[in-house]
Amino acid sequence: MPNGISITEFLLQTFADTRELQLLHFGLFLGIYLASLLGKGLILTAVACDHRLHTPMDFFLLNLTLLDLGCISTTLPKAMANALWDTRAISYQGCAAQVFFFVFLIGAEFYVLTVMAMNSGK
Repeated sequence: MPNGISITEFLLQTFADTRELQLLHFGLFLGIYLASLLGKGLILTAVACDHRLHTPMDFFLLNLTLLDLGCISTTLPKAMANALWDTRAISYQGCAAQVFFFVFLIGAEFYVLTVMAMNSGK
């Protein structure tokens, strides 16, 4: 007779137990996230709009910027939502999706950095 238990969600470790510290963490995460979005947006805009920045290395910089934007957008919004709404749960599918996208994006970053290193010596 098989066991009928199935996992539907995980409980994440909280940064703090008091509500004030959770809101402080939300504010800090929001500030970091917005600063990252602004910085990455400025890089994307500069590379896309300036024709002098259409070299191969700038193309790689553009790709690294997009990959880094994906990495931070994979995990930080859920952490901010948990801190704001005082929850700890994440669904099994949500956790699997976060892990998949994060590992994929980090792997892609390593690949782009490797190609950049190989091309910088030429």
